[in-house]
Amino acid sequence: MTAKYIIILTLLQFTSTILFAQNAEEEIDFMSDTLITDSDDDYTNSDDSLLVDLYNLDIVTDSSSISYNFPTYAIDCTILDDDSIAFDLPESMTVNIDSLLNSWYARNLLKSLDCDTRMVNPTTFSDSIYAQRLYDMPTIMEMRYNSVVRQYIDRYSTKNRSLVSYMLGISHYYMPMIEAAIDKYNMPHELKYLPIIESALKPKAVSGAGAKGLWQFMFGTGKLYGLKSNNYIEERFDPIKSTDAAMRYLRDLHKTFGRWDLALAAYNCGPGRVKKAILRSGGKQDFWDIYRYLPRETRGYVPAFIAANYIMTYHNEHGICPMEPNVPVATDTLHITKNLHFSQIADLCNVAIDDIRAINPQYIRDIVPGANEPCVLRLTNETITKFIELGDSIYCYNEEKYFPRDKIEKILKEAKSNNEWGSGDLIRHKIKSGETLGSIARKYRVKTSQLMKWNNLKNSKIRAGRYLKIYK
Repeated sequence: MTAKYIIILTLLQFTSTILFAQNAEEEIDFMSDTLITDSDDDYTNSDDSLLVDLYNLDIVTDSSSISYNFPTYAIDCTILDDDSIAFDLPESMTVNIDSLLNSWYARNLLKSLDCDTRMVNPTTFSDSIYAQRLYDMPTIMEMRYNSVVRQYIDRYSTKNRSLVSYMLGISHYYMPMIEAAIDKYNMPHELKYLPIIESALKPKAVSGAGAKGLWQFMFGTGKLYGLKSNNYIEERFDPIKSTDAAMRYLRDLHKTFGRWDLALAAYNCGPGRVKKAILRSGGKQDFWDIYRYLPRETRGYVPAFIAANYIMTYHNEHGICPMEPNVPVATDTLHITKNLHFSQIADLCNVAIDDIRAINPQYIRDIVPGANEPCVLRLTNETITKFIELGDSIYCYNEEKYFPRDKIEKILKEAKSNNEWGSGDLIRHKIKSGETLGSIARKYRVKTSQLMKWNNLKNSKIRAGRYLKIYK
């Protein structure tokens, strides 16, 4: 269906003049898991002598009855007609809310889970209201409003109401840590809501492509920014270390592109794909200018980020109440220089093993491999007091059960590895004509499934001239 629905909003300091021009119907399925827009290359409304550049949102009109004073905004609600610019929901927006509410984090960090989050949006607002609210937010990054952003706002305020309520409550636990990292690197504070669309604030989230943690680092990027990944430690799950790495990565992406919208797009799909989209667009340097040339998921990434900032700021206006958080239990850290099992701590310090796991998600086998190198362990202040009083006896407790002599050497070797499959050295293999994924796997003595995982391949088809990442 071809549809044009263009609203031009002129904002004055205290007054607004709004011109609505509607040429046809619009059709949006706000409740589906895949949001599709249709495209039309002709953006001219000849009847109203009005032209709107969809992506730059510049306004051209010959109507003498309208006066524009700074600032002037165009709200584009055009539903495009081209399947090539369809976009997908982030995985975090399709998360199972029941699994979140049954998690340790909900049971221990939230006091009340019975907030009224009925799946009905009590209030419907006009596009001009949404645009005004986004403009009023004290942000450094541009919060542009259009029909794509509107779809994500409607998704959050209808089907995802319970998820928003959960994230508002659990954010009290993570936001102080994230805001401290933002302050450390002098980054825009609106970035604190990026984990909303990355992971729904789940520290052990794992995507279908293998990205992990609050910030959804892929293995290679995580390693590049100092996050260990081996058989015992997965620092992409560590909220503090991964947050610090995310700030450094985002800072570098902003230096590369000079714009936050492009930096966010590159965070999602990689800087190479963003550069390719810029080239295909003829060198344009705006997210909405290169929108149609980006991968489907990335097309929805920046709009979802804008919508997340909106809903976390204006949730009250949509009748969404935060789940009530508990007062966080005070914790501190210990440096462990010997191998230590969580069960040794749980048994002797009389603490639930799930409590230890939750505040140390980076230790994926319940083992702190401190004999390899000093490791940081986080415990409640009360547990730390007991731990110190026990001294070396805690390491000796059931030592043969948890660390039999024939397995210690294996633990040390695997703990030194900084990746999930080998020593961690990156090899870039240029695919030659006639090579298959299987033949390349045999050449480097790795598995075909590993090659597919490292290179985010959905099937075994490869093309000569391209490169594969291999970790040996």
